[in-house]
Amino acid sequence: MALIPPYFMDCVVAIGQKEGETDSTPKWIASGFLYGRLMEKGQDPKDNTYHVFLVSNRHVFERKEQLCLRFNPQAKGEARSYDVDLKSSEGRQIWTANPDKAIDVGVMPINVPKLREHGMKAGFFTSDMMAAGVSKMKELGLTEGDFSYVLGFPMGMAGQQRNAVIVRSGCIARIQEALNADSNTFLVDAEIFPGNSGGPVVSKPDALAIQGTKPQNAAFLIGIVAAYVPYREAAVSPQTGRPRVIFEENSGLAVAHTVDCIERTIDQSVASEPPSAKPSNG
Repeated sequence: MALIPPYFMDCVVAIGQKEGETDSTPKWIASGFLYGRLMEKGQDPKDNTYHVFLVSNRHVFERKEQLCLRFNPQAKGEARSYDVDLKSSEGRQIWTANPDKAIDVGVMPINVPKLREHGMKAGFFTSDMMAAGVSKMKELGLTEGDFSYVLGFPMGMAGQQRNAVIVRSGCIARIQEALNADSNTFLVDAEIFPGNSGGPVVSKPDALAIQGTKPQNAAFLIGIVAAYVPYREAAVSPQTGRPRVIFEENSGLAVAHTVDCIERTIDQSVASEPPSAKPSNG
């Protein structure tokens, strides 16, 4: 019994960086995922048209000239890495950050048909059927205690021969502020580490529910990992009474931005694109 659609794994991308011009092996530094915004509905959902973006954290894109994206082939064989420039040949920044600096989200258009021509598994979360923004989460009745998963590549563990997504289970620890539009973030009770940055947070289906609440019959993309919440403890000098050393540990809580933050970042990206860059299909 699968609780996460296997297709979701094909939406998650390992993001790497080469340390020098002669370095051919990327260091895997972060996670990302492909997200398709619905542009035009077809008579059949298979005919829907999407504008597809790579989604990750702002800090993953910042102060870099190039990144590497890793995809699995549809057939057997090793994963393939693609070098992606973050600026055009004219020097224009290709990726877009959320206009609110407190929101750690960045997006960049991705040519999925080209990847599929190369035989790559390039799935994407569709905005209309696989993603749940704040209004959809309220409709679903998502609340504290509902189970969730964090998908990504912690500590650069991207797999040897192929992309191998690491799934960590947890639950929604605090979400009411986000549902009430008082915050752009919610908390997940799941340990994350460097390399998880930019990975998707997915809700867990559960047919069981107490009376008066709704069962969760499907999995949805509900957010993007931003950072872990640190626990800090100071070692105080008995002589001066002042802190001498501050120890920091992972509290086991992860901060996630809502899907609405992704959508607003895509709005910004589309508004800044030259007309010729706006695709007619995904």
